[in-house]
Amino acid sequence: MTHTAIVTNDGLNQTQIRVQPPAGAMGQAHSNAEQSVERHVETTSRPFLYWIAAFAIIAFGQIAVSRFDWVASYPSAWILPIKEWIDSFFEWLVYGIRFFEGTGFEFTPRDLTRGVSALLAYPLGLTESLFFDGFSKDIPPLPWITVVGLAALLGHWLGGWRTALLGAASFVYLAVFGVWQASMQTFSLVLITVPLVFLLGLIAGILMNRSPHFKSVITPLFDVLQSMPPFAYLVPIVVLYGVGNVPAMIATALFAVPPVARCIALGLGGVSKGVIEAGQMMGCTRWQLLWRVQMPAARSALLVGLNQGVMQTLAMIVLAALIGAAGLGSELLTSLQSLRLGEALEQGIAIVVIAVVLDRFSRAYALKKPVYVDPGLSWWRRHPYLSLAIAFLLASVSIASLLPELVLLTDKYGFTTAPYWNAGIDWINLNLYESVQAFRNFTLMEILIPTRNFFQAIPWVTFVAVVALLGYRLGGWTVALIAGLLVLFPAATGLWHQAMTTLYMIGTAAVVCISTGFFIGLLASRTAAWSRFASGVCDFFQTFPSFIYLIPVVMLFKVSDLSAIIAVLLFAVVPMIRYTILGLRGVPTPIIEAATQQGTTRLQRLLKVELPIALPEIMLGVNQVIFMALFMVAITALIGTQDLGAEINSARSGNEIGKALVAGLCIAFMGMAADRLIGAWVRRKKVQLGLTA
Repeated sequence: MTHTAIVTNDGLNQTQIRVQPPAGAMGQAHSNAEQSVERHVETTSRPFLYWIAAFAIIAFGQIAVSRFDWVASYPSAWILPIKEWIDSFFEWLVYGIRFFEGTGFEFTPRDLTRGVSALLAYPLGLTESLFFDGFSKDIPPLPWITVVGLAALLGHWLGGWRTALLGAASFVYLAVFGVWQASMQTFSLVLITVPLVFLLGLIAGILMNRSPHFKSVITPLFDVLQSMPPFAYLVPIVVLYGVGNVPAMIATALFAVPPVARCIALGLGGVSKGVIEAGQMMGCTRWQLLWRVQMPAARSALLVGLNQGVMQTLAMIVLAALIGAAGLGSELLTSLQSLRLGEALEQGIAIVVIAVVLDRFSRAYALKKPVYVDPGLSWWRRHPYLSLAIAFLLASVSIASLLPELVLLTDKYGFTTAPYWNAGIDWINLNLYESVQAFRNFTLMEILIPTRNFFQAIPWVTFVAVVALLGYRLGGWTVALIAGLLVLFPAATGLWHQAMTTLYMIGTAAVVCISTGFFIGLLASRTAAWSRFASGVCDFFQTFPSFIYLIPVVMLFKVSDLSAIIAVLLFAVVPMIRYTILGLRGVPTPIIEAATQQGTTRLQRLLKVELPIALPEIMLGVNQVIFMALFMVAITALIGTQDLGAEINSARSGNEIGKALVAGLCIAFMGMAADRLIGAWVRRKKVQLGLTA
């Protein structure tokens, strides 16, 4: 729809902008939620009353904390035994249920889950034999030269010579730098897990599109799964499915299916009614309408979902090294734990190489247009790339059988940069140690530790009440109640201290992250060329698995809160840059022209026109920063933090399901509370700007 820009200037350099929808659009086109927001905006037009209420709550907390013990710390008698309930439930689930008891065919849920593991192990064994183990002594795995050639052919088919060169060079790197076998283990897992993730996501996405009831049930579950650090549900997976590659596949499915399902549901829901009605007029059944009309029409969205599935799968498979998944993740974890940082960097680069290849290949497939060929041609001419692949496969395997170096490069022919990285680290420690340590000590002693002490001193009553007040201010009683209960959960489960430590780390990282990302995005949004360049850099860094960011911070700052916060900053800054560019570049041109015609300067136009309209998108970037920072919490626990991530990490070591899930839910609920508040603010801002029609 189009909007009318009304820009006024009162002669005192005070430029105002209102964005009006076309006449008649307001009212009828508003959803019930938007109308509710409008009514709430009208009734909350006195912000000073909320400031007074907030100061009153804070003052009460400061006075009451010295008089009432229950204000200073959440009473232990009030703590809900949710950990014990979860532990009891899983103990009953694993040992207390027996199906077909007394029939000779009895089994427990654990037997069933182990059976699923055995079933999934079969296709995984095939890919591992093909790329890593070999089928027997006489049938080795595919030679590295074969994989390089097939990757080049696939890349050329998908995206031309550039994609072909990227694929070939990436796999040559894996072979030459001595990480081939670990890489092929990871690659084998990805090849089996991605189809599983996409199939489950496709089923869930179709059901979400077809059934509003199913969507209303599954959406909160997806919210929790996407908000909760994946480490939290590694523990119950280990109990039910054991350790190794197959449990890693199942954990990956839990992690990767929600975004795939959401993409597919969004794509199917975006098919125009005209297309669907045309299919119905042709006499299509519901099944035919889905597969022959809606799915082809939503092809782009489906392939974007595939790309999301590929990247989420690789990210999680690396993390699944903590439950015994073999491959690069396991090698990287071992190197980090033993502080062999040169090897860790090589392995980290290998993970990035695989991530970039999979990302570019899946994106190229998403953009590739269907090619139609003459069915009268011979099979070889109808499938030229497949024909070349078969010919190259046979030729390369035959040649490699005569030249062992083409099967697997030995150290004699390979190359490693680990000594150079280690030498560089030694040089940094020798020449920059005092400067780096001075910065580290100053930041810790003067900034981080006082900030941590401040957060840990906040009474739980004050914090919950202020969050609820903010929720009411932004979205009414519903948002206030939901946000208040979500942030109350850590106190009610006895994890308030750890939650405040987490909030201190996330808050500190988020402030730096948001300000840095906003500044970079603001500069990049000024020209189309800079926007494209910044978006390309963001695309590249978003392919980095989260483990990678631990390597440079541990190298420079050792193990400390500063290292964890910088790792969170590096991981979470990308969406802030991306959404800032998206918001500012998305301001309608007529509005900018109208402001320019009124004689506004560039700074006035930015502050009073562009930023107010772009704020909803920018706040979505803030939302993503918070969620990505919370995701990183459990990973930074590997380098010694003392927050909710550390609770999950210690629970993983002892297979304490209740402890892991409760800590994970605390993190998830903190993220969901922030999401509800930011979402309410965005809706409120859109109502004020007239952008809700």
